[in-house]
Amino acid sequence: MRLSDLETKRAELLKELSLVGDMRSGSLSLRYQKCGKHPCVCHEGGHPGHGPIYSFSRLAEGKTRIRNYKEGPALKKLVWEVENYERFRSLSRELIAVSEKISDLRPVVALSGVQEEEELKKKLQKRFAKRSRRKLIAS
Repeated sequence: MRLSDLETKRAELLKELSLVGDMRSGSLSLRYQKCGKHPCVCHEGGHPGHGPIYSFSRLAEGKTRIRNYKEGPALKKLVWEVENYERFRSLSRELIAVSEKISDLRPVVALSGVQEEEELKKKLQKRFAKRSRRKLIAS
C-alpha cells in the first residue's frame, strides 16, 4: 500500500473511534443458581436452578468486581457498552497496525548537524537514565 492510502485509512479509523460512544471493559456471562432453601424445586434432579442471571465481571484496582443483572433496560445498556468496548479494542488494534506500516514507509529525516546529534544523544541518555534508576531502586 502507498503512504497516502495508509494515511487515509488511519484518518477513517480515527473517525470511527470518535463515534464509538459509551463503553465498559469486562465480560458478561449467563448462569443459573440453586438457592439455599432445601424444599425448593431447584434442588430436584435435572433442574438448572434459578435464572437466568447475567453476571458482569471486570477488574478494578487489582480485584475482580462482579455485578448481577436481570433482563431489562439496565442489561440492554450494559450489553451495548460492552459491545462498544470490543469495537474500540478492535479499531485500536487496527489503528496501531496501520500506524506501524506508515512508520515503516515514512522516510527518515537526516540530522542537520553535530549540534542536533548532541541534543538527541543527551535527550536519549536522560530518558534511559530515568528507567535505569527506577530498576536500581526497585531491586
